[in-house]
Amino acid sequence: MRAARRSGSCALASSSRKSPVARIAVAATAPFGADVLERLAARHDVSVLLTRPDAPAGRGRRLAAPPARVVAERLDIPVLQPERPEAELDLGAPTVVVCAYGLLVPEELLAERAWLNVHPSLLPRWRGAAPVERAIMAGDADTGVTIHETVAELDAGPIAAQEAFPIGPDDDAGLVYGRSAEVAARLLDGVLADPAPHFAPQAGEPTYAEKIRSTDRQLDLDRPAEGLVRVVRALSPHIGARAVLEGRPVTVWRARVGDDGSFEPVEVQPDGGRRMNAEAWRRGLR
Repeated sequence: MRAARRSGSCALASSSRKSPVARIAVAATAPFGADVLERLAARHDVSVLLTRPDAPAGRGRRLAAPPARVVAERLDIPVLQPERPEAELDLGAPTVVVCAYGLLVPEELLAERAWLNVHPSLLPRWRGAAPVERAIMAGDADTGVTIHETVAELDAGPIAAQEAFPIGPDDDAGLVYGRSAEVAARLLDGVLADPAPHFAPQAGEPTYAEKIRSTDRQLDLDRPAEGLVRVVRALSPHIGARAVLEGRPVTVWRARVGDDGSFEPVEVQPDGGRRMNAEAWRRGLR
């Protein structure tokens, strides 16, 4: 699979054609990877999940399983959780699909078998950790999914398949990630069905999607409302934008541009409270 290459930048055949079942391993950790894992397991024979170790989560900082492990255990898929992936892991499949895994795969491990990476952007645009969030923040009209060969350089491998779709004016990151998972599973059907898939080098200047930092979450209410709303959409429903409203710190989950061009929170969550309609929250303060 690694040797043959050709242009693969267009969408593959429709999912209405039933693809043959492939024996694959999956490397995934985050919710997007968990979604893709579940979709692949419904279509293919998943030998094992490679995921990150359990990590502290929530206010109590108790150890919690990664989302992908939760899905794998529900589907009776064996799970491997090494601190770092190492050569000669027993993956039980000739091909590994990597999707939001979060750990570097050593080159010696990449050389053992075929590794296909699922990336929710139109590479080379938005290589890196937060492609969906950065695309929405930047006001991109379109995004998409790229299936490419996993290489040592971050998200730089040659492309086997790629498909674009529009970002709607009200789409948040959760919706875009969900659409990306659906497209990814369909594209992978075509790539996995080809005994010698072809790959094309990425064309164009790359841009990078840095990990979301605490400063990215802070809404400066003196800035234009349109940009603030994009930040809210980009961080919903999984991270949350932060602001001080009526003198109180809140997380803003939904917002819009008002008729007068102002920033209007629609759904907020006060610290220590639940999500609620912004107007109801304001009435409660009064």
